[in-house]
Amino acid sequence: MKQPTFISALNVDLLEHMASDAIVARRARVSTNGALVPPKAKDAGLIGMLMRDRHGLPFEHCVFSFEIHCPIFVMRELMRHRIASYSEESARYRQLEPAFYVPDADRKLVQTGKVGAYHFEAGSAEQVIRANFAIRTTSLAAYAEYDRMLVNGIAREVARMVLPVNIYSTVHMTINARSLMNVLSLRVIDSDSTYPSFPQWEIEQVARQMEEAFAEKMPVTHAAFVKAGRVAP
Repeated sequence: MKQPTFISALNVDLLEHMASDAIVARRARVSTNGALVPPKAKDAGLIGMLMRDRHGLPFEHCVFSFEIHCPIFVMRELMRHRIASYSEESARYRQLEPAFYVPDADRKLVQTGKVGAYHFEAGSAEQVIRANFAIRTTSLAAYAEYDRMLVNGIAREVARMVLPVNIYSTVHMTINARSLMNVLSLRVIDSDSTYPSFPQWEIEQVARQMEEAFAEKMPVTHAAFVKAGRVAP
């Protein structure tokens, strides 16, 4: 059996993109100019107006493709956003690597309050040990059974049924900038948001890395998004 590893990293890499503030401005001006026009100094003002008045179509012409490596329970939350295209490695066709997510010291463990109005607090030393032990032992046991089934000729699509949701998977996600802003509005905690969101800690770490790429490639659009209270146009 391959040697299992336990990690806490949640990795997002930008694979390809066709995205810039200039693209947004050019697509918007087609409505009035009727032809391709060169960039103008007033692009920032135009983008701000589009965001403020929620004219979202021009942002759809910008596209990002990410490679995301995270545990399956995070992947399933991400895929609830049906405004993107996903291609995920398949446990039907290949043996998954024995890489398992285990929370690190930054991950708060204790939920306090009621649904819709709860927050998380750091766990006690005993709770940290208990969670770490339970995740590691059950992950090792599950993968050992998975490996035994494969060795005994059982189909991968059957053997995978015993794998826990903290095993890592890789997905390529392609999304336009308008849809990306929708994802970020829901998956990143920000006190200045018009509509506060309370995502699970792990998916927020993924979303923050996506936002870094968005802010780098489309800084004017990102600034307008933040100024608009993080409401997608």
